[in-house]
Amino acid sequence: MDRHIPMHALPEEIQKMSPEEKVCKYCGVSYLILHEFKAMEEKVKAMEKEMKFYQGSVDREKRLQEKLRSLSQDFEQYKIENESKRESLVEPESKYIYIKRKNRMWETKEINRYE
Repeated sequence: MDRHIPMHALPEEIQKMSPEEKVCKYCGVSYLILHEFKAMEEKVKAMEKEMKFYQGSVDREKRLQEKLRSLSQDFEQYKIENESKRESLVEPESKYIYIKRKNRMWETKEINRYE
């Protein structure tokens, strides 16, 4: 917090006042610092509000980090599954075994799947 340092000393008549004359009868705070005290109260309220926001953001950050970690794991698992399925669909030589019945006998034949 910035501290206000006056450029000039208080007038002599104020300096000679008794403490009872410089103090608020209700709250007991010197009139000379009452304004600074009120400004400080407002700043404290604003900072407390900001702290509550940041405390909530820490919890949100933890939840989001956990969700990101979970989604990253799922993504990696899906990538592995996708790759294994892709490999099972595409055989190395791109050929299938075709079985047909011919004259009551079974015959096997290799065919190119792109023909």
